[in-house]
Amino acid sequence: MASEKNNIIVGLDIGTTKICVIVGQLAENGKINILGVGKASSQGGVSRGMVANVNKVVSAIEEAVKEAEKVTQIKINTVYVGIAGHHIKSIQHRGTLTRRNGEEEILAEELQGLESEMENLALSPGLEILHVLPQDYKIDGEDGIRDPIGRIGVRVECNYHIITGETSRAKTIGRAVHNAGLKVADLVVEPVASSSAVLSDPEREAGVALVDIGGGTTDVCVFENGYIIHTAIIPIGGDRITKDLQEAFGILKDQAEEVKIKYGNCVPSETMRNEVVVIPGLPGRQSKEISLYAIAQVIKARMEDIIQRVDFEIQTSGIADKLNGGLVLTGGGSGLKDVSQLFAFYTALDVHIGSPGRYLGRGMIDEVRNPMYSTAIGLVMLGIEEEIKIGCEFEPNKPISESTPENEEVVLEGEVFEKQEEQKPTQKPSWKPTIYSSIGGFFKGLVMDDSDDFIKN
Repeated sequence: MASEKNNIIVGLDIGTTKICVIVGQLAENGKINILGVGKASSQGGVSRGMVANVNKVVSAIEEAVKEAEKVTQIKINTVYVGIAGHHIKSIQHRGTLTRRNGEEEILAEELQGLESEMENLALSPGLEILHVLPQDYKIDGEDGIRDPIGRIGVRVECNYHIITGETSRAKTIGRAVHNAGLKVADLVVEPVASSSAVLSDPEREAGVALVDIGGGTTDVCVFENGYIIHTAIIPIGGDRITKDLQEAFGILKDQAEEVKIKYGNCVPSETMRNEVVVIPGLPGRQSKEISLYAIAQVIKARMEDIIQRVDFEIQTSGIADKLNGGLVLTGGGSGLKDVSQLFAFYTALDVHIGSPGRYLGRGMIDEVRNPMYSTAIGLVMLGIEEEIKIGCEFEPNKPISESTPENEEVVLEGEVFEKQEEQKPTQKPSWKPTIYSSIGGFFKGLVMDDSDDFIKN
């Protein structure tokens, strides 16, 4: 098992605008040391969070992995991969276990069996269960029980949050990763990963909505009493704002992206009317002067569209009036100026930006504190939880050269890491597990063609 070797976990975020690989290792203090990062443009191979061109995505994955391997000197074999897209849906379901002897203590194996039953729910053709997330339990009519293990009772009930996705979309991701020479340890729905990296336990307990604004999608995850109760993926993200600017002012895509990042604002003000940005014209054509006010108007219009859809999902969750933890924004789109102010105005919630910094130890932490890395960091965290719990059946990620002397110091990105002894699977992370069960199990039940042997059953 990889966790018995070195606890080196790799998260692969296949985003609409970029492919990101993050290599992390569980440190002795329970935090994550970031050993390396690799990035590459998605090259148009991903649309609205879903793989649209396998060859382009394969090329981008290989580029990002190569960069990460160069920095870390670690051979990457296995990755935890994020999955997104508007095909991701969530439902609530209640499971019931009737025990023969109510005087015996409830065992973890019994709860796992009940959870396994949820994975056999009848779904529409073409859909598969990605996550089964247990919430609160009820024992013989007593509800609100978090951990029933060790208690006694005859009838055990549990509410489950079940996240589904299209089988074909998952297969496409698996094929792209396989063609890039990697194995998929598991698929993780992206807002689940992001929430693990960004939210604190008190926020989850208080009730909070996480909104991850990515390049092609905006992901929503709503928590109540520490549990996920609603998940949704909206097929609009930051790249739509870029396209709006491109179309509104007749400029190139790269120019529109630069305008958005450098001069964009979600809240137009009168002082912006007299400020302009000059955009170089095409060869033989004049430059264009665009007011910051006009730029902000375009951005605000699209962001209002996103906010309206986010608010709909929050209302759908049924606890819009119970979000004492407010709304937490993350993802690359959360970097737009005054985006928090606009969300707060329309949702009437307390809004702040969430970054994946609280669980990081050493290494390249200054770079990955940016909200755009929330999903990738979350994938590493959940991968560590999973491998500590049940291990990994694939070849572990390990140093390219294992000839380093026992006490030699390894220098990574300007920081010194003492070469540690092999870490034991009893080592615990500094955060509480957020999934409780196998984070996916999706691939274990996925039926592939004979030629699709990249999944080890």
